[in-house]
Amino acid sequence: MSMKRRDETGASRPLGRSRLAPSPTGAQHVGNARTFLIAWLDARCDGLEVVLRIEDLDTPRTKAWANDQILEDLIWLGLDWDVQVPNASQRENRYREILDLLRRQEQIYPCTCSRSEIEQSASAPHENSLDGVVYPGTCRERTSVDAQQLDEQGARYAWRFRFASGPRAWCDALYGEQSLEPARQLGDFVVARNYGPSAYQLAVVVDDHDQGITRVVRGSDLIFSTYRQLDLYRALGWDPPQMLHVPLVVGPDGKRLAKRHGDTRLSTLREQKVAPEKLVGYLAWSLGWLERPRPISPKELLSKLGDNPDWRSRLPRSPWVFRECDLFSS
Repeated sequence: MSMKRRDETGASRPLGRSRLAPSPTGAQHVGNARTFLIAWLDARCDGLEVVLRIEDLDTPRTKAWANDQILEDLIWLGLDWDVQVPNASQRENRYREILDLLRRQEQIYPCTCSRSEIEQSASAPHENSLDGVVYPGTCRERTSVDAQQLDEQGARYAWRFRFASGPRAWCDALYGEQSLEPARQLGDFVVARNYGPSAYQLAVVVDDHDQGITRVVRGSDLIFSTYRQLDLYRALGWDPPQMLHVPLVVGPDGKRLAKRHGDTRLSTLREQKVAPEKLVGYLAWSLGWLERPRPISPKELLSKLGDNPDWRSRLPRSPWVFRECDLFSS
């Protein structure tokens, strides 16, 4: 079922590493659980080590209580891990080291544009639907030397990564070939600020590289981020992991889960004495792994899917509509 390589002593070694990387910006919900379940099964079926990493970079939104609750949620679901690495917030010195390298290579430049200025100067609003407002390149001609003058003036600015022109293509393990022109359709992106922590796009690349991550399973809302991260990998001369993006869970209105869809927090389900096997079985049914919702543990699913190596290719590609009443009636 799971495959591992053996070293010169005959000892079993993992073929690679995957990761669970929740963000403590609030309570984990049913949508998070579905993605975690896929990532865990994907890793365990292929004999990959599972790394747990808390991505707590979004300082204003990070909740102090969420770290412990994440661990409680994963344990309750029956999802284990092999290694827990330091939280992202503890690795700022490493991110700054890589930022210095990118600066010396002139891969990044200081940008003083505010969000409102970018929105006002965006020349093609119809293109903004891909992944937010496209940065128009106002400060693109600046170099790292300009940052020294800005620092002397006490200015606040962001470091933006300079996309090269032309198309970029890559292959997702579920959605297949992906291609667009990121410089035109996404725009140069922020990797750090001179007045705060490094940005997610830089931190996730550095962490995945340093921690030996060979496969990334995450929500399809991050597909466009992959273009940004792959260009960072190229700039740094690092090999990127394999990417597998999975569809999100949405409410009956087709929008991402929120309070208006009811209380979908895993902590609430625990308080309501919902058995974790019931939720796992409901999620497994939503993914086409069970003919009907029924209680099942992740380890039982692992045994079931391990005999069907093509289960990934049969994953649904469209968002799944969650209805709270269906869970309790299943």
